Amino acid sequence: MTDFTAGAGRRAIHGARAARRDAATDLVTRTLARHGLASGLGGGASPQTLSSPLADMVARFQQTGRPASPAAALPDGASFAEGSFTCAAGTRRYRSYVPASARDGVTGLVVMLHGCTQTPEDFAAGTGMNALAETHGFVVIYPQQSRGDNAQSCWNWFSRGDQRRDRGEPAILAGLTREAIARHGVPQSRVFVAGLSAGAAMAMILGAGYPDLFHGVGAHSGLPVGAAKDVPQAFAAMAGQGSDADPVGALPRTIVFHGSADSTVHPSNGDRIEQQALDGGTAQSLQSEDRGTANGRAFLRRVTSDSSGADAVEYWRIEGLGHAWSGGDAAGSYADPQGPDASAEMLRFFFAGPAT
Repeated sequence: MTDFTAGAGRRAIHGARAARRDAATDLVTRTLARHGLASGLGGGASPQTLSSPLADMVARFQQTGRPASPAAALPDGASFAEGSFTCAAGTRRYRSYVPASARDGVTGLVVMLHGCTQTPEDFAAGTGMNALAETHGFVVIYPQQSRGDNAQSCWNWFSRGDQRRDRGEPAILAGLTREAIARHGVPQSRVFVAGLSAGAAMAMILGAGYPDLFHGVGAHSGLPVGAAKDVPQAFAAMAGQGSDADPVGALPRTIVFHGSADSTVHPSNGDRIEQQALDGGTAQSLQSEDRGTANGRAFLRRVTSDSSGADAVEYWRIEGLGHAWSGGDAAGSYADPQGPDASAEMLRFFFAGPAT
């Protein structure tokens, strides 16, 4: 996946801010080149020079401006609609999937935060979350990062102005979530957030900043809260060389997925997220580990339960998985069909929590 920090600055108001953004984009270009890729989104390389799935993704962007929408084959009575939310902190567009099964009552809400260069349509296709929503009756919201706020559509998890409650992107995403809760009549204790890569890092920020709103967090191939405060720190953290993450207060129940072969976000970040969730949660009473295989790929699963016996933190380390959604659908980018089904496991973890 394209590095989180691409186009780091928001839409420039002053020349200095534009210069910082250009410098960040240059850093990303050089990082991609180091991994044998090129930033085709900037126009300097053709899709043929890029590696798959990035080549396919860039080609779709150049032809249509967005990936093919998975809305073409909706079940009767379901909708995958576009919307927009605005508050004092800014505006973001989003897609909302309301399953046909919701006619019997909405069971919950899952906010899904895409990674860099992805779109809501792409992320929905790769995670298969809409099909699971149809089965279980929950609504899915896919916020879309503005390319004006990050040139590579990355959530700005490394920006000081986007790491705290009621500021920047967290304020926008929390406001959008509250609006969706009210519109769809979602049970308050059944609201969750999950993400991939930059989206996972922002999901952790939302969990730390709004534990009263989100009752579960899913972080796939991401970083802990406070892993970076600027672009150089972001690159260091992604390489596994960052300093200790910020201490946070009580976090919601957290499930983490990370591949052992992730060369974009070092696997040590999965360990750091787990530790941050343990440090910020209730005192553990029991921790267990098990190993297994799924679709030919080995994994380690570590579960920490709280004093009531409920699973509070769950960590999956997937052997041989790169920077991709485990068990995902190849119809989307950065999705690896092999291995445990991260989407299904996240939902199992989320909905197993207490209904308060």
